[in-house]
Amino acid sequence: MIRRSFASLAAVAVLVAALPLTAAAGSVQSIAALPAATTAATTAATPTATPEADDVDPVRRAEYWLEDYGVYDAWEVTRGEGVRIAIIDTGIGRGPAEFEGAVVAGTDVSGLGTSDGRTPVGAVDADHGSWVGSLAAARGTGAEEGMVGVAPEAELLSVSVGFGAAAQKPFTEQIAEAIRWSVDTGADVINMSLTTNESTWDESWDDAFMYAFDNDVVVVVAAGNRGSGTTKVGAPATIPGVLTVGGVDPNGVASVDASTQGITIGVSAPSERLIGVSADGRLVQWDGTSGAAPIVAGIAALVRSAHPDLDAQNVINRIIQTAEPAAAATADPDPLYGYGLVNAGAAVTASIPTVQSNPMGSLSDWIRLYRRADSAPAPVQTQEPVVVPALPPVEDVTTVASPLLPSYSTLVYGSVPLMLGTASAILVALGVTAAVRRIRSARSSPSR
Repeated sequence: MIRRSFASLAAVAVLVAALPLTAAAGSVQSIAALPAATTAATTAATPTATPEADDVDPVRRAEYWLEDYGVYDAWEVTRGEGVRIAIIDTGIGRGPAEFEGAVVAGTDVSGLGTSDGRTPVGAVDADHGSWVGSLAAARGTGAEEGMVGVAPEAELLSVSVGFGAAAQKPFTEQIAEAIRWSVDTGADVINMSLTTNESTWDESWDDAFMYAFDNDVVVVVAAGNRGSGTTKVGAPATIPGVLTVGGVDPNGVASVDASTQGITIGVSAPSERLIGVSADGRLVQWDGTSGAAPIVAGIAALVRSAHPDLDAQNVINRIIQTAEPAAAATADPDPLYGYGLVNAGAAVTASIPTVQSNPMGSLSDWIRLYRRADSAPAPVQTQEPVVVPALPPVEDVTTVASPLLPSYSTLVYGSVPLMLGTASAILVALGVTAAVRRIRSARSSPSR
């Protein structure tokens, strides 16, 4: 059973009220003067499943999802070694100790950052990519100290993306390029903590996301936040085949502001009172499904590490099938919780039958259905075409009158003479007949 405990941090101060709509994060607070750990760090490589509060570093203790969502249990099997997670975001900072050895490659697709993807871009949300990356695979600052990610032995790929008018190329083009680069650089999992606030997407994304799916990559995306103006999930969370993550508070209840709703939500994860490492090494407390998504991306990395023979659709299926139903859910899947609250330990260790299709849908089927005109195959030529000679030009043709109608010749040489002859013969006949009658009349008259 997932437990709902939370140890608050020593001190917080408001830093930024909200992030832009294109980032799925909600609010963020700076963490000031965290107390030192109460005990010296141990040398054990793996923490116990249920560590005592007095033995845990305060930063590590603040990461309540590690215990509550079965991450400690999963670590008894794997910590994500051998798996690469691409963070398509604002870039992961170079300086923090928590990222030492974690980021193995990077690129910039915005035209604003540096070629290694390690220079954060964006005027307001430049630290966003670092926060996301730290939740997925931060290394901590010691064996049992500092911010640690869900898959702390997974490798990270940093892809810096520019939001808003400052970017030198369209956002849709950046995302398509980022996905292709991530796949070509060996990503096993792609995390996208961003939203367009639109249910539809540019057709260029069809090919980009299909490229990821065809190359067996798990794509995890954030559902977005009502507090940032997203009332329902938008692309890329609406794309069939991606694992969309909704957000809940520390008690496992759907977050009012730090999540949204929609039928495409697959699972839910914590989206409130999250911890993140900024590009300059500062720790922050923040809210949003931007943080819920990398928690699930980290779980996907743990599953891929523990089950390297599983394809992407079965990795997603294990996460869905082992999710624990939310108490407040009214459907399965539920528009707020999806199939339930993630459980990393169960996702890694449970016995789950394999499936032949992605439970989150098929983008290729969607393309065939909704982009029929563009995706229909071109006809294949089966034989050489026959060349037909051109027809001769059309000559002027005299229109022939109907033979039933009189012509000039028939009137002059036929009909008129015939009529005159007939009339003359009739007149002669009448004259002869009259003469004959007179003669007969004279003969028959008595003599006087």
